[in-house]
Amino acid sequence: MSGAVPARHTRVRRVLRGPRPANVPLLVGRACALVGLLDIAAGVFPRFRHSRMHALAEVLPGAFGPFAAALSLSAGVLLLLLAHGLRRRKRRAWRAAVALLPLGAVAQFGYRHSLLGVLLSLLLLAPLLRHRDQFAALPDPRSRWRALANLVLMSAGSLLLGLLVVNAHPHRMLGDPSLADRITHVLYGLFGVEGPVDYRGNTTWTVAFSLGALGLLTAITTIYLAFRPEHPAARLTEDDETRLRALLARHGGRDSLGHFALRRDKGVVFSPSGKAAVTYRVVSGVMLAGGDPIGDVEAWPGAIERFMDEAQAHSWTPAVMGCSETGGEVWTRETGLDALELGDEAVVDVADFSLAGRPMRNVRQMVKRIERAGYETRVRRVADLSDAELDRVRRAADAWRGTDTERGFSMALGRVGDPADGDCLIATAHKQDDEPGNAPGNGPGNAPGDAPGNAPGEYGDLKAVLHFVPWGRDGVSLDLMRRDRAADPGMNELLIVAALRAAPKLGIARVSLNFAMFRAALARGEKIGAGPVLRAWRGLLVFLSRWFQIESLYKFNAKFRPRWEPRFVVYRASADLPRIGLAAMQAEGFVTLAVPLPRFLRRRTPVRRPCGHVSRHGHLPTRPPTLNT
Repeated sequence: MSGAVPARHTRVRRVLRGPRPANVPLLVGRACALVGLLDIAAGVFPRFRHSRMHALAEVLPGAFGPFAAALSLSAGVLLLLLAHGLRRRKRRAWRAAVALLPLGAVAQFGYRHSLLGVLLSLLLLAPLLRHRDQFAALPDPRSRWRALANLVLMSAGSLLLGLLVVNAHPHRMLGDPSLADRITHVLYGLFGVEGPVDYRGNTTWTVAFSLGALGLLTAITTIYLAFRPEHPAARLTEDDETRLRALLARHGGRDSLGHFALRRDKGVVFSPSGKAAVTYRVVSGVMLAGGDPIGDVEAWPGAIERFMDEAQAHSWTPAVMGCSETGGEVWTRETGLDALELGDEAVVDVADFSLAGRPMRNVRQMVKRIERAGYETRVRRVADLSDAELDRVRRAADAWRGTDTERGFSMALGRVGDPADGDCLIATAHKQDDEPGNAPGNGPGNAPGDAPGNAPGEYGDLKAVLHFVPWGRDGVSLDLMRRDRAADPGMNELLIVAALRAAPKLGIARVSLNFAMFRAALARGEKIGAGPVLRAWRGLLVFLSRWFQIESLYKFNAKFRPRWEPRFVVYRASADLPRIGLAAMQAEGFVTLAVPLPRFLRRRTPVRRPCGHVSRHGHLPTRPPTLNT
């Protein structure tokens, strides 16, 4: 690897290292959450309002006067929502708290004449004003569709809290209303209408005010989210893409994942000199970078510093997925973050590859069997395919994907056949059907592009596709593997061998295959002399392989006798790893937390160039679509 890694620090990110008064937002956030829970309890449970705990909670903002129950519920919910923003140092959460605390103090003095309540409100306000510089985080990327999510979640929460309120007064309830009547009463009360349940004394008004406050709170928060300004997620602009391609042209041979930085659903930050860049995506408050920085290694610290500044500005959790050993060293040295080996990348050196010998017997026999069955292969650059053939490849790859969710982030380009990606490599397998139209999914009713379809003439004799992206001037990196489920097993092995055989004529000296998670643990755990801990860890990985392609993908890659290059995840603290893991699985498409909107409600985004959205993480021929990273 050319170029020396700089030993100096451009400017150490002290915001993530060393002592700092960063506990103030955390403590304030926890205090708000505690007060919120106390207010909710005070508003729901009548006995709690007469307990010693209520003597303290009563003087806190949001629990006063004859409307204590309704105001406690509203304040409790708002404080719980506000607490998360304060913990993340959000500026708008700070502004809301600063505005609400004086109002609470005025209410305490004006109605309850409680000097203690006023004093406590001002005491809570003091640290917020004193440490206001710590609450400077900008808003997260968001869209107005979050208003719909808020409506659903707040409605569900209001319904549950409403049922607690209705059932919290059993001794004052008239009769024995059924569960249906109680749910009806809650639903009516959320809209400010009297329901079928009645109580003795003032309890009817207490319940009515509480339910009405919950309904009003749901409506107000939903309207606010619907009409607030949008902060769209970062996307590559055409200028960004042009600059990244120029960096890859000069330094793209350093990292096999470099070309995947050109995914257009990523953001990018450049070093001050413009000689290096880091691409990223924000998922659930985690700022995920994929692979090593792009560009001159001497300029990496500047790009990393910009990345960390962006994470600090928005209070995002910084993380890097799949960086190399060199990249991990630079990241950890420049930022004080930590690194953990995630797995290994399989790299085949073309000059050393051969099907001869006993270790390659299984692959050799499989390839010969498929070739005797009448399959032929073609390996070409994207620029050498006609538009019609590219369109057919894109549609076939999309139809054969096997999942509704598009997968891939750090090791997937997300498109096939883009005019700007003419240097990409496509390997295809072809075979004419003996009886056209009789293959599974065929039939006159299949329209072009249908997911299960392989209608006569729709994909012609195309049976499998492999797509590779450039890795510098003399390498390629596997992007996706797709095959017709009706084709013979072994299509992926056939096309990988075909690509390796054709590589010398195309000037390719190295080929990066799939990424195998925890490969070292699987390999060492099955050897003689492995300790009980390592064997137990391997046993767990084998067990998880029933649902995720961990062991099977490792064994698939091992067939080609590659050299293994370790890849790392870079993180700030061990406590962040579960959150980073969830965000990474969301980014890769293996976990979807949001419920997809109906097709006719989805926002359409303009596409700059024609592309087919497919993922690097190809599925093995003997496995259902599962985790491939």
